[in-house]
Amino acid sequence: MENGRPGRVPQRRPPPPPPPPAMERPEAPSPSGGARRPVGFVQCLYAVGFLDFFGVSMIVPLLSLHIKSIGASPTVAGVLGSLYGVLQLFSSTLVGSWSDVVGSRYCLLTCILFSALGYLVLGMSTNVFLFAVSRTIVGIFKHTHSVSKVLISDLVSERERLLVIGHFNAASSVGFILGPMVGGYLTELEGGLYLTAFICASIFILNAGLCWMLLWYEEKTHGKECITGSKTKDSLSSEAKHNLQIESASHGAIKCSTPRPCWTQAISVLKRLSGVASSDIWDIFLVRLLMSVAVMLYHSNFVLALEERFGVKPRLTGYLISYSSTLGVAAGFLLGPITRLYHHNTYAILLRSTLVTCVFLLLYSLSVSMWTVILSSTLLAFSTTVGRTCITDLELTLGGNQASGMLIGVGQSVSAVGRIVAPLLSGIAQEFSPCGPPSLGVLLGFAAVLIMIFNQSRYCGGSSPKLKST
Repeated sequence: MENGRPGRVPQRRPPPPPPPPAMERPEAPSPSGGARRPVGFVQCLYAVGFLDFFGVSMIVPLLSLHIKSIGASPTVAGVLGSLYGVLQLFSSTLVGSWSDVVGSRYCLLTCILFSALGYLVLGMSTNVFLFAVSRTIVGIFKHTHSVSKVLISDLVSERERLLVIGHFNAASSVGFILGPMVGGYLTELEGGLYLTAFICASIFILNAGLCWMLLWYEEKTHGKECITGSKTKDSLSSEAKHNLQIESASHGAIKCSTPRPCWTQAISVLKRLSGVASSDIWDIFLVRLLMSVAVMLYHSNFVLALEERFGVKPRLTGYLISYSSTLGVAAGFLLGPITRLYHHNTYAILLRSTLVTCVFLLLYSLSVSMWTVILSSTLLAFSTTVGRTCITDLELTLGGNQASGMLIGVGQSVSAVGRIVAPLLSGIAQEFSPCGPPSLGVLLGFAAVLIMIFNQSRYCGGSSPKLKST
């Protein structure tokens, strides 16, 4: 034992211990969730969007009958009808910016709960005052569709965002097709309008419960990532911390910060608004405004124009509108092949869809037969749906995901401006011809095309500076 034998048998050196977890590159939650976690969450968002539009479309067509039944004069009814649009104009940007500050998940839950409250008050409204209160609540907080898009932009990658938003819009449109039929049936029952309002409020409460369960599951399943991540960052160098923060922000990692005070949230919202006001992406918002007004001009006198030009009865026109809505749903599900065909070039898709919209708006304006109207309506259903989805994706691409809520909110405010301007322009154009509104829409559409062509290098190259988060 002592004559050197142990020296002839070399001892195996133990392998070096693995590096401590603090030296390992932490895996961002989003890449791991990008393939697994967002899938279930996004599918639940599809259900939220469907139920949202299903409930709203049950009650909205009946509002004019309800306001008349409670004794409001035509002038008061007109003012109350405009109240929702005016409130949406100002609250869209504020709610969108607030979602960037507190988180899109909690902002969505808040909007759903207050929307349910608004429709619950509507179900109890037996006078004009309660009706105005209900429309005020809904006008301020009914941004569930927009905040859902913000949440989608946080969950999925930029490459998949256009496809997922398109599917979300399609699922929501299915609810908008089915809702009026159910609402019309319920209205024929005794007290049907109040019953419809309570069912709408119940649907929003169901949506709130679904969102709450999703939030609870996210916190329970992935809450430990925040603790692990914070311990890891404490032992990293300052450069590694900076890289980790950049990586986590770029992938939409889960935030572990404590809730901010209300005054801090208000300051952050104001800073974000000043950031978008001083940015150079207003041209894309101008494109959105022009195309929104153009499409609204097409829809503004569609029933009246077909009756005056071709003698088509409103019932047949209703069938044509339902046909176009169904095609719009199909267009949402076809965005996958379209994006692959254009190699995920959102600008190219938007430019071509806008050109198609302008061409078939012109064809509709000059049509001399119903077959031409049906053809133009078919293509317009596809092009407007694709264009509406692409403009949202391009706004997020140019502005950056860190301000996604504010960007989508500003976009909704721009669309609200279009809803205010379009009826006025339509009335003036109809003084000259039934084809006046869509003809004016053609001019606005070609103006939008020219703006996109002049800014092609910036849209394609992505040289626009991203909006900074605060």
